[in-house]
Amino acid sequence: MHIEPGLVDSTKIFLSYATATAALGCSSKLAWDMVRTEGVTALVARSVMAAALVFAFFELLPTHPVGVSEVHLILGSTLLLVFGAAPTAIGLVVGLAIQSLFFAPDDLPQYGMNVTTLLLPLFAIQALARRVIAPDTAYVDIRYAQALKLSVAYQGGIVVWVGFWAIYGQGVGAENLSSIGRFGAAYMTVVLLEPLVDLGVLALAKQLQRLKGSPVVQPRLYTAA
Repeated sequence: MHIEPGLVDSTKIFLSYATATAALGCSSKLAWDMVRTEGVTALVARSVMAAALVFAFFELLPTHPVGVSEVHLILGSTLLLVFGAAPTAIGLVVGLAIQSLFFAPDDLPQYGMNVTTLLLPLFAIQALARRVIAPDTAYVDIRYAQALKLSVAYQGGIVVWVGFWAIYGQGVGAENLSSIGRFGAAYMTVVLLEPLVDLGVLALAKQLQRLKGSPVVQPRLYTAA
């Protein structure tokens, strides 16, 4: 997911700095909470793995520019369920930064918007997880219906934020609304496909657990108070 260059001009882009700063502040709070409960080593190890996967998703998986943004798989809800909120947030921030700095420098001015669009839906599904998943549930014990709810909610959040940036930057003219519509229609392929991929990853984890009986690292979406 990358906002197209020039969608929000320099006179308005300050808002993306503010929203990205708020998102990074929330990520820092999540990271600090994880350090207190699980230690620095766990945070760093999971963050490195999450960042590597995010970079691979962005750089190696198929990407199709459509309208105001790009269409590709992100697998944000699976990263959340496997690694936890803080490592996933850090992974998204770092993976996106590596790609922007070394492979797509034209995306740097839009970095704040891209970070906001990826992180705020992540925080929303973390809050949703508190409602649909019991504290300290291991990944392989998550039900398919729970994973599906988180996946669909994450994709919906991304679509909403992309639409927001497009309207904020270009207004509600017919051409801009048409561009948003083309992106939304194309992104439906992700909205339909990514939840299936998320469920497939969960099904594979469950099968491996049954075959090997190996212990599962608890992702700690949240802990009981």
